[in-house]
Amino acid sequence: MKHSYTIENLNCAHCAGKIEQKIANTEGFENVSYNFATKQLNFRSEKKNPVAEIQSICDSIEDGTHVVDNAAKVKKSDDEEKKFGLDKIFLIISIVLGLISIVLEYTVADTTTWGKYVLFVLCLAATVLAGYEVFIEGFKNIIKLRIDETTLMSVAVIAAFCLGQFVEAAMVAILFSLGEFIEDKAVNTSRRDIEKLAKIRPDTAIILSNGNERTVAAEDVQIGTTVVVKPYERIPLDGVVLSGKTTVDTSALTGESLPVEVEEGSEVMSGSINGNGLIHIKTTKVFGDSTATRILNLVEDAAAQKGKNEKLISRFASVYTPIVIAIAALIAIVPPLLGLGAFSEWLYRALVCLVASCPCAIVISVPLSYYSGIGAASKVGVLVKGGKYLEALAEADAFVFDKTGTLTSGKLRVDKVNATSNYSEDEVLAYAAACEKYSTHPIAIAIKNKAKNLNIPELSDYEENAGHGTAAKLNGKTLECGGTKILSDSQKAKFGKNASVFVVYDGEVIGTISVSDTVRQESKNVISSLKALGVKNTVMLTGDSSANAEKVSKELGLDNYKAELMPDDKLTNIQQIKRNSKSVCFVGDGINDAPVLSASDCGIAMGLGSEAAIEASDAVLSAGNLTQLTSAVKIARKTMSTIHINITFALLVKAAVIILAAFGFAAMWMSVVADTGVCVLCVLYAARLLK
Repeated sequence: MKHSYTIENLNCAHCAGKIEQKIANTEGFENVSYNFATKQLNFRSEKKNPVAEIQSICDSIEDGTHVVDNAAKVKKSDDEEKKFGLDKIFLIISIVLGLISIVLEYTVADTTTWGKYVLFVLCLAATVLAGYEVFIEGFKNIIKLRIDETTLMSVAVIAAFCLGQFVEAAMVAILFSLGEFIEDKAVNTSRRDIEKLAKIRPDTAIILSNGNERTVAAEDVQIGTTVVVKPYERIPLDGVVLSGKTTVDTSALTGESLPVEVEEGSEVMSGSINGNGLIHIKTTKVFGDSTATRILNLVEDAAAQKGKNEKLISRFASVYTPIVIAIAALIAIVPPLLGLGAFSEWLYRALVCLVASCPCAIVISVPLSYYSGIGAASKVGVLVKGGKYLEALAEADAFVFDKTGTLTSGKLRVDKVNATSNYSEDEVLAYAAACEKYSTHPIAIAIKNKAKNLNIPELSDYEENAGHGTAAKLNGKTLECGGTKILSDSQKAKFGKNASVFVVYDGEVIGTISVSDTVRQESKNVISSLKALGVKNTVMLTGDSSANAEKVSKELGLDNYKAELMPDDKLTNIQQIKRNSKSVCFVGDGINDAPVLSASDCGIAMGLGSEAAIEASDAVLSAGNLTQLTSAVKIARKTMSTIHINITFALLVKAAVIILAAFGFAAMWMSVVADTGVCVLCVLYAARLLK
């Protein structure tokens, strides 16, 4: 069973990683993934109600967390709201006391005895009010023999008091608490922006039963139910319009800004916003299979596929803290032993190093950047299934395309039927339509549409061979319809260049059919935009004829093309392109493309139609066209750039403060800025991706 929980009050990304790892290492839990950006914990387990076990694991690492089943609606209690308000009041009072302490230190504290006592009391009060929660958490962590930022901060403040640095101890506690408050606000704001993505799916639907309207839960609506959608409301479930005429805004699903006109018989997707017309729709999918739900599931499941940088940061955090502690210990112990100063002086410097070294800025901002990038892509109609695919998209220097339905519209039409034997053109077309009776290939559909008014013979023993064509029995003899693969060498020499479809009866070519396709309106612009972005290789792989492939390739300005390919030939070509490229993206729409979508570094499916293609792909262009492909590349590159900038910025600031501290030029307040201040900046910089 798949389980989904929300872990409330977990604002430490480093602790979140530890919780995820511990659950993953616990017997009975599989495919464990925690998304810090959305607070969602997902895993598979045979255990029916593991919430108590999950809560126990969370409590062993981070006190105060609350594990909630996502099926339950949770609202903050009055006690929590009061506590939040009380914390703000305490922080404000501590800031006022801190400022008074600074004034006292530079006026009467050094000249009078009572001034020193008053200064001590004010600083102690400010420190306790600002950091009592930090000290409690730090004390618990010391008992558990665990070192994190609360432990380091508690030790630093206590040591500062012991060294007589009362004002500095108070300011460190105040700055840290203020930084934590701003950091929480920044993270929560980012989380709320991400949660807005889920607003595309209505929870209720108005159904029409015996002429009466009734509001019910959307998940309870069955297929075939009549649903009323009022003006300016979201469509709750996929369906077909029974009555009414309106326009629908599909931008939240497909990224298309222009409204789409719908009328009786039109298909509509859940999550679309109805225009100014009242419509009745007949549902065609249940809540769990509707478009909006599928999109949300794709975005939410993206957290499980972590990028290389995210995995690297998780490993980095586990070794970084012990190394920094060792450096701080050397700074505190070695110089005094060498007679380079008092122990208290070097201990202070070591404490500054420890506080500055906390890796929270990186640990929080990296996963937040990935999820913000995925969220930004979904806003323009591109669903990326994880951080590692966002990386592949950002690094891609080769884009490989299927032809029919991807670079071209896929709406084929029969241009010409040519009889090459004693059969008439109508008979050739009727035989071809009969042979293609059960095929869903675009060429087969075009042939059947053309032959609608003809007398179609009944055949037996139907077969379809991907990449070749279809075959059946007519009067005990084999009738074949397909490309050049069904022809003998002599037949290829005679007929191969004249058409794209051939009809062979009892080994004889009885006719040829010319089928044409139109290039998508956006294809040329997309190819040129990709090249402008630095993509070095644009390739088309198709099972179509060389003549048609060459025509499309020249029109679009592709770098290369391969025609008359079987599905396994496409796979071979993709693997060859991968050997000569940094990262390869394949864009396709059909079931035949599923193996190639899986084999590429980032397989991109066109539209939400083919289940097999979506399952095998790593990203989906939900609008069913190429328009947003370049936007997806730009977002992916911006995401990776944000991650690299945040990592570099955080490490440089921390390294600078640590070096300055080692030489005695950094005060404790600078280390707090290097910790919480840098974290806030990194979080805000990552969150802007959603804008």
